[in-house]
This record gives sequence, structure tokens and C-alpha cells, in this order.
Amino acid sequence: MNAQPIVVGVDNTPAGLRALRWAMDEATLRGCPLHVVNVWQFEPLADWTMTSEQEARSRSEAVVENALRTAATGRRDFPQIVRDCARGSAAEVLEDRARGAALLVLAAHNGSKLRRRVLGSTSAHCVLHSTAPVVVIPAEVPSSAEPAAEEARS
Repeated sequence: MNAQPIVVGVDNTPAGLRALRWAMDEATLRGCPLHVVNVWQFEPLADWTMTSEQEARSRSEAVVENALRTAATGRRDFPQIVRDCARGSAAEVLEDRARGAALLVLAAHNGSKLRRRVLGSTSAHCVLHSTAPVVVIPAEVPSSAEPAAEEARS
């Protein structure tokens, strides 16, 4: 097994799930481990905050488990999975986790019009600062791309 893992950032979004599925396929193909990372924050003064750090961490762990369960549906082959729930800035944690990795896989997320056309802020940070190659999975696959993708698979 290749010692260099693939690192994937997951969140509770369809785009994050697409990134996880892509990373699972790639890790299986390469025969390397897959590090599944969710980053959480605890801000006690925010109105929407969790009641405790433990609750925030538990929700992060649930995001990873739910994403893995959903991505596993219909799969026969699985890479070795390492779960990682970390507190901090998503961009900085993912940049750190990607050190020594074969790839860092992220989902693009919608933001401003300009950002939506290019990358989200976490993706942009990682593309600029990661020491590993970065793969950014689009937030949405345009319907016009589906026939071309099917044709390419044939």
C-alpha cells in the first residue's frame, strides 16, 4: 500500500459528498489510505453556537460518519479510512493535513459571484498554500457536462 494518503475535506453538503466519493475512488485505485477530515469551530459567543465543545466535536464526528455511510452505498471496494475531526480554520487545518499527502481533495462551494466562478475561500487558500496537489470538485456539475462525461466513459 502506498504510504502517501489522499486527504479529503468533508462537510454536510452535497458537494462535500461528491468530493468524498471522488477521493474514495482515487484512493481505491491507487491503493492508498484515505484521510477524511471535518473541521469544526466552537465560538461560545455566537448566537447559533453549540452548547459545548464536546457537542461541536460530536457533530463533527457525525458529519464524517454520515458522509462515509452515504458514500459507501453501492461500493464493493474501500480504501483504508482514517477519520479526523479537528478544531480550527478549515483552510489552515486542511493545509496542515495535506503535508506529505499524495492529494488534497476539496469541494468548491458557492459564495460571491466571482468566487462561485472560481473557488471557495478554503479551496483558494489550499490551492495557493498546499504542498500537495489539490483537486477541487465543482459544487455542481452543469447538466451540459453530463453527456460529455458519459461519452468520455464509453
